[in-house]
Amino acid sequence: MTSTRPRVLITAAFDQGVADELAGEFDLTVTPPSATGRSLADAGLDRELAEAEAIVCELDRLDERSLDIAANLGFAVSCRAAPVNIDLDACTRRGIPVATTPGRNADVTADLTFSLLLSVLRNTSRAEAWLRSGAWRTDDVFEPYRAFRGLSLNGRTLGILGGGAVGKRVLQRARAFGMNVLVYDPYLPADTFGDEAKIVPLEELLAASDVVTVHVPLAESTVGLIGAKEIAAMRPGAYLINAGRAAIVAEQPLIDALRSGHLAGAGLDVFWTEPLPPDHPLLELPTVTLTPHIGGASDDVIVVHSRLAADALRAWHAGGQPAALANAAALTPNA
Repeated sequence: MTSTRPRVLITAAFDQGVADELAGEFDLTVTPPSATGRSLADAGLDRELAEAEAIVCELDRLDERSLDIAANLGFAVSCRAAPVNIDLDACTRRGIPVATTPGRNADVTADLTFSLLLSVLRNTSRAEAWLRSGAWRTDDVFEPYRAFRGLSLNGRTLGILGGGAVGKRVLQRARAFGMNVLVYDPYLPADTFGDEAKIVPLEELLAASDVVTVHVPLAESTVGLIGAKEIAAMRPGAYLINAGRAAIVAEQPLIDALRSGHLAGAGLDVFWTEPLPPDHPLLELPTVTLTPHIGGASDDVIVVHSRLAADALRAWHAGGQPAALANAAALTPNA
């Protein structure tokens, strides 16, 4: 750090109120956010990059080319749960700590998960499309009562894959609806959730759950975690909700199970190919509710990640260690 008011370049979407608070401690440059995933070296910000002692970015990439320009950089914040937009190895070699903003969209993703769950079990999306089509007729005013009968959540069992930030919030919502909850998470102690939920092996959860929701992080060990064998092991007539990562659930076995009726329905916000192709078989399945990857689409997410980024900047400026540091090795001399 070369001054008492470090120069900070912010290219992430950022809350103005948080920026105003930071302005008393830092010399801020806040640019309009880009949605293209560009390299910061291509952003027309060479002067700002060269002067920046800290950078806060979300979609822009802080790569080798950017770092070559940012000769004074001492700290970076990725407004993501993982710093996928930052070359972490390059920053570590340069001794630049990188912080993240974990859990920034946990609440809104849990909300969307439950929105999908309710829509699928109560057939609300199907019923709305039917209503808008003009199909409700005076000669059979009770047709929707027969056609769109759904299930109550009270007393049913929800199986949550992953007991992290989103999974915990889905658990809270499920309990408020009177659901029994099972959690699969091999990294949590058995008594993590007390009487609120029981942590069980994956096989037990799949066999016992009326609804399964997906919240495990994407890693080599979790790709295809729910494959043909696991889907076959799910309770007949169960539902699957995925507003997390598409690759956790094998695509074709899921489609097959929905077509056969082994699964009664699904709610999906994430897909193996995005955008979803217009001829994709999921679009033909009436028991599936689909949303276009909007789990984190909320102004509240921007406020949360802005506050987390501000906390990280203050910790760095004070000579401390940010709470969510992605490369602790950068703090070691000659790392």
